[in-house]
Amino acid sequence: MTTHIAPLDTSRADAKTAAALTALKAKLGVVPNLYATLARAPAALKALLNVNDAVAGGRLSPAEREVVALAVSQANGCEYCISAHTLLGAKAGLSNAETLQARAGGGLGARTAALAAFALELVEARGRIASDSIAAYRAAGLTDEDLLEAIANAAATTLTNYTNNVARTEVDFPLVSLRLAA
Repeated sequence: MTTHIAPLDTSRADAKTAAALTALKAKLGVVPNLYATLARAPAALKALLNVNDAVAGGRLSPAEREVVALAVSQANGCEYCISAHTLLGAKAGLSNAETLQARAGGGLGARTAALAAFALELVEARGRIASDSIAAYRAAGLTDEDLLEAIANAAATTLTNYTNNVARTEVDFPLVSLRLAA
């Protein structure tokens, strides 16, 4: 598959973008292709970094944020993000089974299952979630704060999904297929 938008050669980045990429490399040890691709539009890169920083300080745990990212990435058909968030999910404590369940809109516990189902329904219903679904998510223990943070996480993930799907970003994580086992 041919890349439509190639990652920016970091030596060609403007000063602010170069600083953001340097900070990202210090944090992650590498600049993933997604971020180097977004660096072609510094405002888009800044938007993603700002949202990620904001949600990292929220109520949802790192594992819960990965559950949301996995469900959204599966719904949006983003192989790059499925690959990245499978690795990040494992680092956040998700088992392989939990990763697969999140991608399918489920989870081991009621809260995790509700977060994954909410994220999947959010994408599939384009945010128009029925009142009975909201009631079920609340009954599973999700608060209004949880729902709103999940929406923010889903928005950031959708930005990365769409970027990778349009750009055809080369996956630089261990490759994970979009196919869920039958």
